[in-house]
Amino acid sequence: MKIVFLGTGAAVPAKNRNPTSIAIKFNGETFLFDCGEGTQRQMIYTDVSPMKIDNIFITHLHGDHILGIPGLLQSMGFNGRKTPINIYGPPETEGIINSMLNMGYHSINFQVNVYEIPIEKPYCILESESYKIYSYPMEHSIPTLGYVFKEKKKPQLDIKRAIELGINVGPDLKKLKEGRSVILKDGREIHPEDVLLPPKRGISIGYSGDTLPLKDFGKFLKSLDCNILIHEATFDSSKKENAFETMHSTIEDAVNIGAIAKVEELILTHISARYEDNMEIYLNEVINHSGEKNLNITIAEDLMEFPLKKVNKNNKNKK
Repeated sequence: MKIVFLGTGAAVPAKNRNPTSIAIKFNGETFLFDCGEGTQRQMIYTDVSPMKIDNIFITHLHGDHILGIPGLLQSMGFNGRKTPINIYGPPETEGIINSMLNMGYHSINFQVNVYEIPIEKPYCILESESYKIYSYPMEHSIPTLGYVFKEKKKPQLDIKRAIELGINVGPDLKKLKEGRSVILKDGREIHPEDVLLPPKRGISIGYSGDTLPLKDFGKFLKSLDCNILIHEATFDSSKKENAFETMHSTIEDAVNIGAIAKVEELILTHISARYEDNMEIYLNEVINHSGEKNLNITIAEDLMEFPLKKVNKNNKNKK
């Protein structure tokens, strides 16, 4: 389980930063968040397989977040993909994707499902037995969504307590773990809450996309017990006016949202090409913020991998 940063640059590509794209590999599935130009080529240098991507989540429809999609889909077609792919994004996504599918000649013979997500409020847009994915309306120059990937953990069985209650190993224990009550031979009814411990804390990853800093987004992340926040920090804080004018965030903005969310890990991405030849001012500000507000701060780099095992997972949820 890990996060792979395929592109960490902003609107203009830089020598060492591709336009934005992030892959989350989780229990055999790969989820792609944004797909800037050149994303499929970046995958060659990683263990991210395009053929294993079933869900793509687009934050907004600026080119640096979507121009990699037509090439990626066409390569999937060339490689004989037959399984459907799902693309999620803000309003107008379907029209953009349809235009991409009508671009040139290709071998896309698989179903491309497009889901436009309303931007009025948060939604749970995808759920399985092991995860949920939420959208959240952000504030940028065009309709924009942030996303949260949240691992679902099942309650743990308190074996000692079960034995004390006279429950034998077998079907009754399985039923209780699945959330169903059982009746013992002596007539007693045992409920799941009698023998189940609270689930362990799972991985929860927030991704801001491009946005002005939103305190309410931080509060939403906190409500979902997020432990990792990937937040855009296009500018250092001396460029605060630039950030406001272009509806982006600074390093300080990202740190403040991370503190509101009470995450342990803050990863900065979407870094302006202006820092390509001189990262000193950017790096120095990150160093100055390091250790503040109980945050570990990392500047994302292209092809960087962030193992999810390194995140401190407590046995109990935060209070």
